[in-house]
Amino acid sequence: MTMMPFHETRQSVNETCNSSIQLEYFLHYSLIPSVAIIIILSCLERRARRSPVDEKWPLLNRRCGIVIPLNFAGAFSNRWSLAFAFGATANKVMIMFSEGYFPLQHVPEWVPAALAILLGALEVGLSSYPLFACLSTRAQIAGSALGFLYTGTWFVVVFLHITQCPHGQMVGVYENIIFYWPSLLCLVFLLGRFVLTFVKISWFQFQTNQTGETSFLEVHQAQYVQQLMRKPPKQQPEKSWIQRKIYKWDPCFQFPSRMICMALLAIICLYMFVVVERYAYVRVSHVLETLELDFEALAASSNTSRNASEAVASIQRLKEFLANIEGVWIFTTFTASLTCITYVFHILACYRKHMKRLWAGQKEFLPLVFSKLSSTQSVASIARYSGWQIAYILWGYLIIHIVQCLLGLVFMYIFVLPIMNGEGINMLKSVGMVILTIGIFVGFMLMQIGTAGIFFLQPKILLDDKEKPLALDNRKMFHNFNYFLFFYNVMLGLSMCLFRLLCSVMVGAWLIARIDRTIMPKGYEAADMGFRTWIGMLFMDNYHTNPTLICFCHVMMKTRERQQQTGTLYSHFSNATDFKVSNKARTRWLLFYTLVKNPSLSALRKPKCATESFAC
Repeated sequence: MTMMPFHETRQSVNETCNSSIQLEYFLHYSLIPSVAIIIILSCLERRARRSPVDEKWPLLNRRCGIVIPLNFAGAFSNRWSLAFAFGATANKVMIMFSEGYFPLQHVPEWVPAALAILLGALEVGLSSYPLFACLSTRAQIAGSALGFLYTGTWFVVVFLHITQCPHGQMVGVYENIIFYWPSLLCLVFLLGRFVLTFVKISWFQFQTNQTGETSFLEVHQAQYVQQLMRKPPKQQPEKSWIQRKIYKWDPCFQFPSRMICMALLAIICLYMFVVVERYAYVRVSHVLETLELDFEALAASSNTSRNASEAVASIQRLKEFLANIEGVWIFTTFTASLTCITYVFHILACYRKHMKRLWAGQKEFLPLVFSKLSSTQSVASIARYSGWQIAYILWGYLIIHIVQCLLGLVFMYIFVLPIMNGEGINMLKSVGMVILTIGIFVGFMLMQIGTAGIFFLQPKILLDDKEKPLALDNRKMFHNFNYFLFFYNVMLGLSMCLFRLLCSVMVGAWLIARIDRTIMPKGYEAADMGFRTWIGMLFMDNYHTNPTLICFCHVMMKTRERQQQTGTLYSHFSNATDFKVSNKARTRWLLFYTLVKNPSLSALRKPKCATESFAC
């Protein structure tokens, strides 16, 4: 039985796949309802302050505000809904990572590739904007209805596309099902979320933030401040093994929406990346199998027995290599994927640990060069963190996979294959010689340390001292000892230099996916742009989500509102008067009243105003 070549299989699959829906064209046309939904939500959004436009058109009444898709500066509401909204766009993100998305079919040559990719990213973002805006808007009835219609339309279109054309041009059989099922699952979750929100609003009158009140203090932030005020218990409760070794849940801490979205989108993109990598491996393996068939044909057409035997030996080695690399590649696919998924959760744990340290005012864990970052760098860092972290995870998976595959091949050729070929004794002899050589090197290093501690250091000053003082003894013996070991230490230094290089490469490749830890040596941390982004993001979150600061501002605002209601704070200066007062005059009267009630503030004013009257 002969198998059909791989490219012919793909060609026959693609010829039978005729879909009446082209997702690229639908993405272009989806911009029309997307813009319409944004305009509707903008008309329903209230602005915080009145503007001159409201005076010209009183019917606006502070309407036509700016709609935001997601609060990147410490939002804690709708975290999982926003994360699934990002998951619904994961396939578009992977297309941008793989080959770039171009909104125009024919891009002129004079347009740079970076500008074309930027235009594609803007189109994808505008098309996905309603998914986030309908979740974040205050007009929840309109938002849930429009979000359900828009999400349902995308779900029907993607489902019909998969049903009509389950196969694709890249992976081949069931490509669209493999790639689009995470997005379909996220769309189903969003549909349920919009229905639940609409039912709550319509039937139970569940109004959230519709009265204009801005209560920005979260429950977990108040609990954190209350925990600081309490006296710590004398005896800490006993922790389980999971709490001690893996993770301990903290009720006084919640991850912001940005971190939850990053984690879910990173896992979905990693899944798609693994599928694409599997396809690339299949293509390469088919090329190698074709090469193997060519070698067999060459060996069959050889005239001399010597050339035929050499060709047969080469073919056997190639078959053995292909069999070994296939098993190692499949095994390391799971180990590398598990490593990167573990990194995603470990990054979340490190985020919580670092944020708690910054809340407590501890910055010792930061390098000196990052002890203080500029405000512009912090704002830019929080804007690019999520995208960079996902890209680092994907590149880190590829690098870790390649390194693990190379180590697996080395292990196979050193240990497994000799045993399978009946050369286990020779393998053990070779491994024994290597272990003996390494043991000699390590033994001489330990011998130098032991000799230095026994013969070349003065005795302890006190019996309770853990170590001897750093004071030389037997100096002449010490100089002879250094002289005779000088030449040997040169050779030992060469080996240690190679070991240092190997360790640096291994550790750097292993930690390349983690932005929370720098892979640069001390003094060169500033060159690690990923770690710089992580630190800037931490500073931004510390300034905007510090529970102590937010609780203080919350108490001050509530006190001010209470004083305004009781008429004890500037209540007689309100705008509800029978005559119009200019803003400048009102500001001067407020300043005068404040300085009369607080005379000590006069000394803190600017010198120019200090010589003038209170109404300056």
